[in-house]
Amino acid sequence: MLIIGILLMAATAAFTALLIAFNLSGGPDYAVTLFGSTPFTLNALGAFLSGIALALIFGLGLWLMLGGAALLAHRSRKRRAARAAVSERDELRGRLDDSRTAPPEADHTGGGANGPSTPSLSASRRPAHRFHLPGHNH
Repeated sequence: MLIIGILLMAATAAFTALLIAFNLSGGPDYAVTLFGSTPFTLNALGAFLSGIALALIFGLGLWLMLGGAALLAHRSRKRRAARAAVSERDELRGRLDDSRTAPPEADHTGGGANGPSTPSLSASRRPAHRFHLPGHNH
């Protein structure tokens, strides 16, 4: 969309510049001359309406160009946010893996052989944790 808009604007601007450059003489009827040939003749109303048409085509090209640029910026922001979420997820996954592979901590409850002690969960029996990204409901 961005490239089509730029091409449409450039073509309209070039055509308008050529019309102005080759048709500097005026009169009640304007003989349009392009590259040495006269494809058609316009009266004042025809020249006015063709100017409006060229302005509308130029505006359409501008609209397409701006829409394409906005879409490109939106996609770029989405991609950047997705990359940040993936890197955060990988970092959290690495921390979780490190905590699961770390040796279990010693039981300091004072139990031992003479008293009651609370069993600690081993790394393989820990409950699974779910990490949610902001804005994602599951």
